[in-house]
Amino acid sequence: MSTTKPIPDGFHTMTPHLVCRDAAKAIAFYEKAFGAKELGRSLMPDGKSIMHAMLQFGDSRLMLADEFPQWKSLGPLAIGGTAVTLHLYVEDTDQVYKRAIDAGATSKMAPTDMFWGDRYAQVVDPSGHMWAIATHIKDVSPAEMEKAAREAMAKMGG
Repeated sequence: MSTTKPIPDGFHTMTPHLVCRDAAKAIAFYEKAFGAKELGRSLMPDGKSIMHAMLQFGDSRLMLADEFPQWKSLGPLAIGGTAVTLHLYVEDTDQVYKRAIDAGATSKMAPTDMFWGDRYAQVVDPSGHMWAIATHIKDVSPAEMEKAAREAMAKMGG
């Protein structure tokens, strides 16, 4: 009988795996902007291209690799955007948002207190991936959230 764990230590059930144009630069950005720690990387036989890398963000992990167009493995810059937002909970949204901008991210939304109880911001990293940066600042009941959401949508014309 195997003692191998179906979910390895240090992992959660779901782990994002990003494709980045110039994964080495992406890793440096994630370290500087979000305090990520590189756990390891595997290179292709060319000794340059990153086949696989693993980063630690707080209690969560992220996998990433370089683009490999020959295998249709393309990042957001190659396909013209992304449909995914990576949500990062942090101790101080404003501080991490500023760090991300200073590291080269583009602002999509400055830090704002949101109706669902988070201080929330959005940035796009230099690889084209969208990040939500949030700090939970207030517990909101489902009824309060529903009411606040209706009010927020009415203000936005939705």
